[in-house]
Amino acid sequence: MALIERFAELVVRAGINVQPGQGVVLHTDTAHLEIARAVTEAAYAAGAAWVEPVWTDGPMRRSAVTHASVEQLSAVRPWALNRIREWQQAGVAWIRLLGEADPHLFDGLDPARTAATPIEEAQATRRIMMGGARWVVVGAPNPGWAREVFGEPDVDRLWKAVGTAMRLDLDDPVAAWQERSAILAERGRRLDALELTELHYAGEGTDLTVGLLPNSRWTGGGLIDQAGLPYLPNIPTEEVFTSPDRTRAEGVMRVTRPAVIAGQVVTGLRVTLAGGRITDVSADEGAEVVRAHLEADEGARRLGEVALVDRDSRIARTGVVFHNMLFDENAACHVAWGQSFPFAVAGAAAMTDEQRTALGLNMSSVHTDVVIGGEGITVTGRGPGGSVTIIRDDEWVL
Repeated sequence: MALIERFAELVVRAGINVQPGQGVVLHTDTAHLEIARAVTEAAYAAGAAWVEPVWTDGPMRRSAVTHASVEQLSAVRPWALNRIREWQQAGVAWIRLLGEADPHLFDGLDPARTAATPIEEAQATRRIMMGGARWVVVGAPNPGWAREVFGEPDVDRLWKAVGTAMRLDLDDPVAAWQERSAILAERGRRLDALELTELHYAGEGTDLTVGLLPNSRWTGGGLIDQAGLPYLPNIPTEEVFTSPDRTRAEGVMRVTRPAVIAGQVVTGLRVTLAGGRITDVSADEGAEVVRAHLEADEGARRLGEVALVDRDSRIARTGVVFHNMLFDENAACHVAWGQSFPFAVAGAAAMTDEQRTALGLNMSSVHTDVVIGGEGITVTGRGPGGSVTIIRDDEWVL
């Protein structure tokens, strides 16, 4: 079976676990046409009733950012909101193919415009995904992405690296992911048993303490939807993660891998947090983009995720900086500012947004991961049993 077909099978069978008669919404870019066709074929072969592609196109987006105002770019679109709600009522599964066809397409444009988006639509989609729908986000190789990684548009070389990260090089990728998911789930159970109240990340340029919520739960590997069906929301995934207390984050963090934020590459990012809020950012490249991004809403400056990854990660072992956060976040420990995960706290999935906020979870239209781990990183936790080392010098020791 060709690599692209193995990719599509993994996305459909293990990713969204499509069920006979179910509708599928496929978010993709025109740069991913061949992959989108393969995923569509695999979805129909698995019994999907219909597959609806939702297309984006980088140059068209650049035209919009160049000519439209911030107000126009972020305006409410009732027809789009209604479509999202109808998809929810239909019980669809969601696939999103990522992979910037031109990571520098928005260089030189107004950061406020590049960060602008219809917030209500993003919030509506995120509520569905966080509310128990099955979904998967996965990277889709293309020449522009390959050029960013290797300095030349060598798509075959990128496919090889992506295939290693996604375990497509093994005889049975679906079984391999089931095995890896079990390991990550066991790590989550061990962390749950510690009843941690805070985490401390320490490394070169990083000294960050983050508070955790009572009854918080660590997740690793796959998830279970509201009907009891398993799925993998991210492929690849090498993390165990939870959502922290939005009011408790103190210190500084050095981002150790380039980040792609609002379609632009950010390097050398350094972030300061106090009282749970991001109070200052600096960067070698892209600081203004980050500052504009943090103005999306009140929750954009607060953390929504803390995650633990060690050097045993397949992404880390490739030695490749993918310039794609879906991959790079799974190379080392990371955090995210913005939207939290309601399922991370027992009982929160059934709460309203207001109740979740009162509990300490963060609500936002954005969710932006940045890597703060790698060689030299140590993570300790504190709980009723005292302090415990979880990761020492990028090695899982718990």
